[in-house]
Amino acid sequence: MTSVPYLKYRGILLPPEAHTKKSLEFAENFTVEDTDVFTVTFPKSGTIWMQEVVPLILNGGDLTPIQTIPNWDRSPWLEETRLSIVVDKLKSPRALTSHFLYELMPASFHQSKAKVIYVMRNPKDIAVSFYYFHHSASFLEDPGTFEEFLDKFLEGKLVFGKWTDHIKSWKNAKLRDRIIYITYEEMKEDLPAVVRSLSSFLGKNLSDEVIHKIAHHCSFDVMKNNPMSNFSLVPKIYIDHEKSPFFRKGVTGDWKNHFTSEQLRRFCSTIKKEMEGESFTLPWSLD
Repeated sequence: MTSVPYLKYRGILLPPEAHTKKSLEFAENFTVEDTDVFTVTFPKSGTIWMQEVVPLILNGGDLTPIQTIPNWDRSPWLEETRLSIVVDKLKSPRALTSHFLYELMPASFHQSKAKVIYVMRNPKDIAVSFYYFHHSASFLEDPGTFEEFLDKFLEGKLVFGKWTDHIKSWKNAKLRDRIIYITYEEMKEDLPAVVRSLSSFLGKNLSDEVIHKIAHHCSFDVMKNNPMSNFSLVPKIYIDHEKSPFFRKGVTGDWKNHFTSEQLRRFCSTIKKEMEGESFTLPWSLD
């Protein structure tokens, strides 16, 4: 297994290419505005997908940005180096993205009225997607075997820590009507319905025509062929699409093609144990 010197920040590991001491200080001191909208996810939960949807809802369906601006500049990550470069170009209401736990958000976020769209995905599918992403991303450690990777996933020894910590952090966040929870599976099943729900949450009264236009342009096939969205602009030294394409399958249930019955038993029992005593239930079967 090749080792990557990850950056450790308040107990979690971060890839050093996009995260520096300076970028993390910038995030800590960032002034969140009341009109800001954060897409928050654990990695590989539908982040890029929601990054496409949210700016289109906020701008009323104007396609110009998704055809002219790379997605990481349309809805930049709070914790990454790019934010300080592009923040002054963002128009209000600003679309922002984060993989942070609730506790790591800046003080100004907690004092603001900023809204959060928290996207969740079946952890079994996350593990598979994350495993393949580790193959293509040079800034992440070699994943080893799938068995070894699952061990690291369950132990929280990957970037951004444990999935269970992340979901507990945001499901227990005291944000009331400032947060909405969406699943990757809901987006797959009926994207126009999700767009409609989000437009209502964000106070945008979009017509059915605009909602369907947004859903079409945020479909897997359209995004996969859009260079502003498919990460093909990222140099090969960082993401090698030949090793594993960034837009790989975009499906639900791919875990069934990867888990052995023993791996599934161990994975599900570990997560069930870690979720004991929580007041919320997970929207997926852990069997």
